[in-house]
Amino acid sequence: MIRKILIANRGEIALRIHRAAHDMGIKTVAVHSTADADAMHVRLADEAICIGPPPAADSYLNVANIIAAAEIAQADAIHPGYGFLSENARFAGIVEQHNIAWIGPAPEHIRTMGDKVEAKRTAAAIGLPLVPGSDGAVTSVAEAQKVADAIGYPVLVKAASGGGGRGMKVVPDAGSLGPLMAQAKAEAKAAFGDDTVYLEKYLSEPRHIEFQVFGDGKGNAVHLGERDCSLQRRHQKVLEEAPSPALSPAQRAEMGEVVRSAVAKLGYRGAGTMEFLFEDGKFYFIEMNTRLQVEHPVTEAITGLDLVAMQIMVAAGEPLPLTQDEVRFAGHAIECRINAEDPATFAPSPGRVVDFHAPGGPGVRVDSALYAGYRIPPYYDSLIAKLIVYGDDREQCRMRLKRALEEFIVTGVKTTIPLHQALLDDPDFIRGDYSIKWLERWLAARAEA
Repeated sequence: MIRKILIANRGEIALRIHRAAHDMGIKTVAVHSTADADAMHVRLADEAICIGPPPAADSYLNVANIIAAAEIAQADAIHPGYGFLSENARFAGIVEQHNIAWIGPAPEHIRTMGDKVEAKRTAAAIGLPLVPGSDGAVTSVAEAQKVADAIGYPVLVKAASGGGGRGMKVVPDAGSLGPLMAQAKAEAKAAFGDDTVYLEKYLSEPRHIEFQVFGDGKGNAVHLGERDCSLQRRHQKVLEEAPSPALSPAQRAEMGEVVRSAVAKLGYRGAGTMEFLFEDGKFYFIEMNTRLQVEHPVTEAITGLDLVAMQIMVAAGEPLPLTQDEVRFAGHAIECRINAEDPATFAPSPGRVVDFHAPGGPGVRVDSALYAGYRIPPYYDSLIAKLIVYGDDREQCRMRLKRALEEFIVTGVKTTIPLHQALLDDPDFIRGDYSIKWLERWLAARAEA
């Protein structure tokens, strides 16, 4: 039985975890930097402990301070949210060594799936389809040349560690392989301290489809459907929806069973996301996120489940609350990520929020820690709110989302609300006809107009 959870995060996800815990009668402990002393999750938690100055390295990434805070508060569990230490296997291990429940996967699964090369090997072993590519890391241009010749150009050189597009290069032909591979290795070394790279086939217009999965750590698992996360800028998701407008019911059911079976074979515990590229009716595994996703609310909307509560239950040793046959999908949901950024240049826009009004009405949910008078600090990610809207079908959902964006008021800082309003009116989006490359082209065309 978990009685008190320390929330090792900030912002809207810290508030989301706090609410789920209180719904279950569990007390919460907020940790915060000095910059977040007035944050909403700090105000609402049962206890709050300052863990350092504003830089994340000195506060939200400070393992010793977080563990000390948990011991001082006598918390018997830690929830890492997403980002920061959520996929740090070393931190998860330290938490468990201190006899504190880790609300997340086993450290070995975080470690395995955090290494892209090892993750691909594991994915193949548990039956997931892979993008054709190298069998692990490539260490020389000659070795890479053999792989590229076998799978055909263009190919993609990717860093084994990290993400966000760093250490990633598209190679159009054999003559470009050596120089671009060297650039990818240099970028990977600078960004992640690891210059290991691997090769895979470059897909021209894929969609990014991810499946939400849950395991109990004892070989039982369920999938909770897919999310379409193809609308991305610089490899960062902007808008997500569930279900994907690109999948047929048969494709959804078939791939859902593949990922459910894979998670069960892995003996995975807690929430996770299997991410795929989808092109020409085929799925290709790219990575597994061993944590809760930013976009988890769209899955909650179409399933009626509380994923954070499920995480807490599984971490407490309880069984999954339902079997696969009991999972029900209904309607359509879309999430807009609202950032404190200039909607045209994407330059960060920290500062004091003068007015804040969240939209409401049927099917509308806002996950945000904002309030009027709150000062958005410049030290962290610019995500300030998630607008999640549900409808009986995709068009009703889109129209409700348009109305909700019109009602959403944030003044004092710039936000990406206008960007989302423009997106929803685009004919391609209305048709659901887009790939992971669509948004970059759309933004470039708007900039030239």
